[in-house]
Formats: sequence, C-alpha cells, structure tokens
Amino acid sequence: MTSGVLPAQALRQLITDGALAAAPAIRDDQIQPASLDLRLGPVAYRVRASFLAGHGRTVQERLDEFTMHKVNLAEGAVLEKNCVYVIPLAERLALPPGVTAVANAKSSSGRLDLLTRTITDGGVEFDRIPEAYTGPLYAEVCPRSFSVLVREGQRLNQIRFRRGQAVLTDAELTALHAADPLVSGEAVISEGLGFSVDLKPATGTLVGYRAKPHTGVVDLDRIGHYPASDFWEELHTTDGRIILDPGAFYILVSREAVTIPLDYAAEMAPYLAMVGEFRVHYAGFFDPGFGHAAAGGAGSRGVLEVRCHEAPFVLEHGQVVGRLVYERMAERPETLYGAGIASNYQGQGLKLAKQFRSA
Repeated sequence: MTSGVLPAQALRQLITDGALAAAPAIRDDQIQPASLDLRLGPVAYRVRASFLAGHGRTVQERLDEFTMHKVNLAEGAVLEKNCVYVIPLAERLALPPGVTAVANAKSSSGRLDLLTRTITDGGVEFDRIPEAYTGPLYAEVCPRSFSVLVREGQRLNQIRFRRGQAVLTDAELTALHAADPLVSGEAVISEGLGFSVDLKPATGTLVGYRAKPHTGVVDLDRIGHYPASDFWEELHTTDGRIILDPGAFYILVSREAVTIPLDYAAEMAPYLAMVGEFRVHYAGFFDPGFGHAAAGGAGSRGVLEVRCHEAPFVLEHGQVVGRLVYERMAERPETLYGAGIASNYQGQGLKLAKQFRSA
C-alpha cells in the first residue's frame, strides 16, 4: 500500500471496514479532503486539571479522579473561560496495523482561542494516536479568551490518518517548490516551509486583533453574528512592529501567500522556541488545494494565532514565526479544499473566526 496521508476516499473505506465508527453514524459532510471532523458527544466533564490517561489507564478512570461536575450538552451549555472540560466524542477508532492518526483543532476553534486537544485511552501524548489503537476518543477543551456556548454534535477538532512515513525532507520540499511554487516570494526551507508575519499591510494600518479580556459568550452556531468590536481590539501600526503583551491572544496574518499542491497536505508547526517569548499556531491542518489555482485559489495567507508568554516581546514585520510541514498524500483526494465543499477560508487574508462580523 502507498504511504502517505489518507484522502477522503480512503476515510470512507475505513468507515466501511469499521476502523472508523460512530454513534450516531458518521455524516458525509464530516469527511474533508484529508481529514475527518470529530463531533462532541452529549456530555462534558468539568475537570480540575488537564491530564493524559497514561500507559495502561483509561480516560474514564482518570475522569473518576478529576471530575468536578457534568454538563449536559444536548440542550447546549456554556463552557467557561479558563476552565478545563473533557468531552467524549461521537467517533471511536479501531486502527489497522500501519495506520496512525494525528488530531488538531479546527480553524475556527483556533481563532476563538479554544485550546482543543484529543486524548485517548493509554495515551501519553496529546493529539497523537498510535497504530492499532482501538477505543474511544475524547476532546479536552479549555476556552482561553471567551466563554463559549457549545452543543452536542458540534465539531471543534479534526483527525488525519497516515500510513507510513509521509513528511517531505527539505530537499524534496525544495524540488516541489521549484516544480509547483508553494509560497509567494523566496522560500525559506528548514524542517518545513518557513513563514513570517505581515506587519506592513499593502493598504491601511490594520495588522491584527487582540482579544478583549472581559466579553460575553460566543454561541458557536451563530455565524457572522457578533460585532468584532465587542470581542476584539484592532491592532494598528505604521512602523512594522507591535509589542506582544504576556498572556494576551492575537490574530495576525502571514506575509506570504501559501499553496498546498493537490497531492500534498500540510500541518502548521511552531518555529523555534529560541526565537521569542511567544507561541504561534493552535489550528494547523492545511488540506490539498488550499490556496491552489486548481482548487479556485490564488495563494492564501496563513492566519496566525499568537500567544505571548513570560515577557513583553517586540514582533517585527517579516520575522519568521512558524513553518508548514508538507506531507505526501497516499493518493489525490476525490475532493479538494475550496473546490465546491464550502471551505470557509480559501483565499483568506487577515480574518477572524466565522462567528464575527466587521460592523
């Protein structure tokens, strides 16, 4: 079998084979070109702290230790800012030998500053699921900037499946860029494709947004509903730099427009911890066709979810802040990002989560 990230048609086969199962059954619109959306179950457990199950332990055993109270999501419930919740997901796995999985927050989850990670029975890492894993999946959710109203069936995270080694080496990435340009401008390739922050926009002075500290609740089902100004402070600069405040959350945008060729997928990864007191990236899957002309794109810039850590930090225009790790697809997916599947962020620039409107 061909190694690489499994495409939509292979996910359908996993469902047919019983390797991917759910109650209620998996919906067709959960299947993305190179990933599967995961759905929240009917109950959330408010826990004292984040945890991993650990070798030989189940998540349910750890919930018995750490649960403070249960929250019914069937009718909708508020997950409070800075509280940790563990939510059993509708989907469960019975992975075949040779197939591993990795999970990540969906784009809108990351842009809302929802720390959303996947945990499993016996798990010793967040979001990483070993081959032959059989068992349930859970989402750990911690709203960091805004309290959110969630409901059973909503999708905060997603999962991608791989067979074998799929990551491109720097030499392979350089060759791919030469054949099918991956980025506007010079390609900075070092353990992936580097990208930098845009703090000198072509027009105007708006370079990003900072989450306001005391806001109302965001109902995740309300699309284009909330005035951005109620939740976000605009960031303007005329000198190509901003100072990040410790603990604050920012939405910025990459200087480069990137593309994902049709036979590849990518994942956003942090750059180097040594380059500054901040973290970039909470939501990181880029599907085949993202920004690509063959899928209706003309290059799409990456939205950066940034949190500053211990000390104020000066971020300057063109500073490299993250990287895209490219992977081969096992085969070209039957659907592509943006090509008739109502992708929210094809051709994007600086853009908040879909729940907000500019006025």
